[in-house]
Amino acid sequence: MNSSLLLRVSVALLVLGMCLGIGMGMTQNFILAPAHAHLNLVGFVLPFLAGLYYRAVPEGGRGALATTQAWLAIIGGILFPIGIAAAVGLGPQYEVLAIVGSLVVFVAALLFAVIVFRTSSARFA
Repeated sequence: MNSSLLLRVSVALLVLGMCLGIGMGMTQNFILAPAHAHLNLVGFVLPFLAGLYYRAVPEGGRGALATTQAWLAIIGGILFPIGIAAAVGLGPQYEVLAIVGSLVVFVAALLFAVIVFRTSSARFA
């Protein structure tokens, strides 16, 4: 389940990130470029790679730790770029959203590191 969830959500965020990029290109207004870049990186790349790992090493994708990691990756992958966009577009009072989002992404990455170190010697499916 964690693999499919991460793969599906990350691809949806990829499409959203591409739409944001296309919109910026059409208007020639690139003020949200940092949010666009982070949406593609932490919204698509990181969760997609975790989803692929969980697909390749099913043991890694099982259990509460993997479920927590998946949801934190999704929440952080959405909150961090929104926080960046809000801080850039609406003002520095919204930086807290970016900070919280970045910390959520960081915790998800730490959990993923623990999972990989615990399961990387497992046989591939």
